[in-house]
Amino acid sequence: MSNSLFRKKTISSIINEDAHGSHGGSGLKRVLTAKDLTFFGIAAILGAGSFSSLGGAVFDGGPGVIVLFVITGIACAFTAFCYSDFASRIPVAGSAYTYAYASFGELFAWIIGWALIMEYSIGNIYVSYSWSDYFTSFLDRCGFHIPDYLATSYMEAKHAVADHSENQKLISAWNNAPVLGGLKIILDLPAFIINILITYLVYRGVKESKNFSNLMVILKLGVVLMIIIVGGYLVLQGNFMQNWIPENDEGARSFMPNGFGGVMAAVAGVFFAYIGFDAVSVLAEESKNPQRDLPRGMIYSLVICTVIYILLTLVLTGAVHYKKFEGQGDPLAFIFEKENLNIGWMQSLVSFCAVVAMTSVLLVFQMGQPRIWMSMSRDGLLPDRFQKIHPKFKTPSFSTIVTGLVVGVPILFTDKTFVLDFTSIATLFAFVLVCGGVLLLPKKSKNDTGFRLPFIPSKYIFPFLVIVSFVLLICFNKNYFSNLFTFSGKEVNMTLNISTIIFWLVCLIFSVGAFLKNWSLIPLLGLVTCLYLLTGMTAANWIWFAAWLVIGLVIYFLYGYNKSKLSGLSK
Repeated sequence: MSNSLFRKKTISSIINEDAHGSHGGSGLKRVLTAKDLTFFGIAAILGAGSFSSLGGAVFDGGPGVIVLFVITGIACAFTAFCYSDFASRIPVAGSAYTYAYASFGELFAWIIGWALIMEYSIGNIYVSYSWSDYFTSFLDRCGFHIPDYLATSYMEAKHAVADHSENQKLISAWNNAPVLGGLKIILDLPAFIINILITYLVYRGVKESKNFSNLMVILKLGVVLMIIIVGGYLVLQGNFMQNWIPENDEGARSFMPNGFGGVMAAVAGVFFAYIGFDAVSVLAEESKNPQRDLPRGMIYSLVICTVIYILLTLVLTGAVHYKKFEGQGDPLAFIFEKENLNIGWMQSLVSFCAVVAMTSVLLVFQMGQPRIWMSMSRDGLLPDRFQKIHPKFKTPSFSTIVTGLVVGVPILFTDKTFVLDFTSIATLFAFVLVCGGVLLLPKKSKNDTGFRLPFIPSKYIFPFLVIVSFVLLICFNKNYFSNLFTFSGKEVNMTLNISTIIFWLVCLIFSVGAFLKNWSLIPLLGLVTCLYLLTGMTAANWIWFAAWLVIGLVIYFLYGYNKSKLSGLSK
């Protein structure tokens, strides 16, 4: 049985299945160009992260959070190269799920497919909540008010009352909500409705979704550039540059007022700002020239968004002292409020733009999940209905409807914090497997076309980098390693210490592997940088993630293991 759990699909068999339409139906429409894929990437990246989590990241790290954007962008770039290499070899739908099938085998393919549900579907729950926040805020500025109990999740309001929160919107929702059968009627109606509308749009077809997404990206980029130009001009004209080197608690001015530790505390918010670029790889089967255009779409969108994040951070930290961003869920609109730059029309425009931005993110993620389920169904791991292609719209219709339900129903009873933790850990887990999977693939021959991952030998470079990191930490932070083995104190610190110890052990193991196997350096760096980001996950994150995987494994062994199209070949 152990061998059958790791049964693999060869790259040639995956390509042949797609070419001969053996997946069932007549296939998906190939209508997307490199420009469309770049726009989809920007639509996914430049959304909830930049319009929501950026404020918290600035508060933690100050202007120095720019450094973290660069670091995280580089880590994502390593991963993008790995996705591009896979997409060039396997230009079909399925993303990391399909790639894992070819490199690790069926069990890991199922696990990563199950984990990606958290990135695309459950991640969209968080984006729906954020969309609702901006939408109701925009309506308030226009003079239309939605009752708080119809624009708030039940769990958020309940927790706010229990924790004696000062958030008046949540308290008002709980106190003023109507009661039916002893239960307070509190739900985020706008979040639920936008999910229904997005599901319908994705159901109708990728061409319509493409045009709608491209239009929203153009509007979003236009307003973001206006924020950078207008805000940057006012920062320079008002001589606010001193905000870029604010005073720390000791009274000394510094680009990193809370030190590098403060910058690293913003990892969650910064990483969330990059979530979504891998959604481009899901659209391989609808790309006109996936070997050429998919790598370009992912890398172009990453570079563009990284530059935008750096400029936005400079504008935000220049316009307003970084400490004022505590608890700000709409940082880009906040800088134009009366007590800051005082431009009312820009504040309203930014609020409208945020609604557009998050709509485009919802669209891309809602397109991604059905195509992963479609690929899993093609392999026999899910029932045949999940691969059903609509005869008119040429979309995975049943999978799209199920995705709408998976996103829509939890909106009625969960909250933002829970789904955000789920999304981050699942995405990083997928990134680790993709980077590791590239290490297991055979090298491309000189005659292979499409994207070619640059081969940089790691035999000496990677062990050298690990050794240098050790030496620098010992020289500049003498207590670093001794502190890792101090397990008294808060649970968060204990989890971080344990995760960091495991990370360094993995680095040592991979150093030996790199020396013996001479792996390619780029996927190796992508793997360890994503592993490092995983050290920031709390114990609760890991417990919920493990529980989710256990549920997935139960489904696999009850259905997918025996129904798999490879089951007969392994006997």
